[in-house]
Amino acid sequence: MKTKAKKAVVQRAPFTPGITKAMVRQHAYELFRDKLARRPLTLEDWVLAEKDLVGDLETEESAG
Repeated sequence: MKTKAKKAVVQRAPFTPGITKAMVRQHAYELFRDKLARRPLTLEDWVLAEKDLVGDLETEESAG
């Protein structure tokens, strides 16, 4: 059975104020280092990376 390959997308602008595309890009590359060797990132990957980054920043802020 064939499966559809997800298309790579250009990184979108972040929804979260104060978060830049560069910050999300760096975090995505750290999260998906193994995935990047096989295929480019999808929209879902970019969204997940932004959400994870925001969560990490909120955790650091509340702890410090």
